[in-house]
Amino acid sequence: MIQEIIHTDKAPKAVGPYSQAVKIGDLIFVAGQLPVDPDTGEIVRGDIRHQTKQVLLNVEAVLAAAGGTLGHVVKTTVFLTDMKDFADMNETYAEFFKDRPPARACIEVAALPRGVSIEIEAVASL
Repeated sequence: MIQEIIHTDKAPKAVGPYSQAVKIGDLIFVAGQLPVDPDTGEIVRGDIRHQTKQVLLNVEAVLAAAGGTLGHVVKTTVFLTDMKDFADMNETYAEFFKDRPPARACIEVAALPRGVSIEIEAVASL
């Protein structure tokens, strides 16, 4: 199968040797997205709810560029720097995945790039 590299200006640019997403067959692998405003390149400050919303908007934009939607997501991994943010993150997350939420793992980590509090990666199936 041929791998298709996915890129969109509607999500933050990759800041290293990786792609925003890779599509292979009917699968889309979305790289971890940070709470970065794609228009300004600045980190969205505020509580974990605001950050989670921006992260999921970025995931949604990358999926759209690959021909998918959040409804196609089958698995996510959420990385948090403080598990105390779990309930608030979960509430915002649920707003994006109302019907048939994907499988998910949530992992507390010591730090994330650019000092953010959350990162989410996703796998979708068209």
